[in-house]
Amino acid sequence: MNIYDIAKLAGVSIATVSRVVNDSPKVSEKAKAKVRKVMEENNYTPNVFARGLGLGSMKTLGIICPDVADTYMAKAVSYLEKNLQGYGYDCILYCSGYDTEDKQQAVERIMKKQIDALILVGSDYADDSPDYFHCIHTVSEQIPVFLINGDVEDSNIYCVYADDFQAVYDVVDELLFAGSRRILFLTDSFSHSAKRKLEGYKAAHREQGFSIDDKLILYADKTIFATRDTLLRQRNLHFDSVIATNDSMAVGAIKYAHARGLKIPEEVNVIGYNNSELSISCEPELTSVDTRVEVLCKTAIDSVMALLNGKEVRQKQMVKCHLVKRGTTNF
Repeated sequence: MNIYDIAKLAGVSIATVSRVVNDSPKVSEKAKAKVRKVMEENNYTPNVFARGLGLGSMKTLGIICPDVADTYMAKAVSYLEKNLQGYGYDCILYCSGYDTEDKQQAVERIMKKQIDALILVGSDYADDSPDYFHCIHTVSEQIPVFLINGDVEDSNIYCVYADDFQAVYDVVDELLFAGSRRILFLTDSFSHSAKRKLEGYKAAHREQGFSIDDKLILYADKTIFATRDTLLRQRNLHFDSVIATNDSMAVGAIKYAHARGLKIPEEVNVIGYNNSELSISCEPELTSVDTRVEVLCKTAIDSVMALLNGKEVRQKQMVKCHLVKRGTTNF
C-alpha cells in the first residue's frame, strides 16, 4: 500500500494525501477525515515521498540514460533539460550503460541525491529482471518515476512512448503493397522498443497473407561499418527492402548496397529509424521513421510537473510516429 493507492481509494490526488500527512491548512477538515480513515483502514504508514510532497521541492530531477554518445539519447537529454529550464528546474544526469546490474547501480546512486522525480530514457529500462524491477518499483514509492520510450506494468511508474509497433507495421504494409516480398528486419537490440518493432513487422506480413522467413530477421552491431560487414558476410541472404531499428544500421545497409553494386531504391528500399542527422548525411538521403523524441520529452516533463503539483496524470501516453520519405524508397 502506497500513497498512490491511498489517493485512489480516497478519491483525491497524491498531493492532497501528502498535505493530509503534513496536516496542511490547505485541506478541508472533511477531506482530512476522509483520507485519514482510508489510511487507518489500510494500516498506511507515510514514507518520505508522501511527506516530501507537502514540504516543498528541491526543483531538481534525476535523468538516467544508457549513453549520451548515442545520438538519440543525446537529443532526448537535450530536450528534457530545455523543458526543465522552462519550469525553473535543474537536473542531475547519470549514464548507466546497458548492463542490468549497472542500470540498477545507477538508479541507487542517483537516489542518494535530493531529486523530486526520476526520468529513465530509453526502452532498455523496461527491464523485467526481478532485482532491477524491484529497484525501480521501490524508487517509485518514494518519488515519481517516468520512463521514456518503454512500457512497464507498475502502478507507480509513468510511461511515455512512441508507437513503434504501428510505425513498423505501416512501413512494411506499404512495402508489401508496393511489391516487396523479401523485407529484411535489421536490429541490434532485444529491448522493449525493438520487440515492438519486430511485432509490427510480423503482423504486417501475417495480415497480408505472407509467410515470415526467419533468415530475414538479422541481429548485428548498430555501428555503420559493422552492419555493412555483417551484411557482406551473408552470402546467401537475398532481400529487396530493409527496415532497420536505427539510422546507423540503415546507413550500413546503404553502404552494403553500394559495395554490392545494388541501385537504391530501384533494387533495394532502405528505411531507417529515429530520423537523426545521419538520415541526411548519406547518399541518397535516408527515408526514416521520426519517433518525435521532442514530443516524447515535452510530454514527460509536462506530466512530471503536473504530478508534482497534485494533478492527475495518465499512466501511459503513446505518441504517434511519422515516416519521413527521402531518396532510399520508391513506394
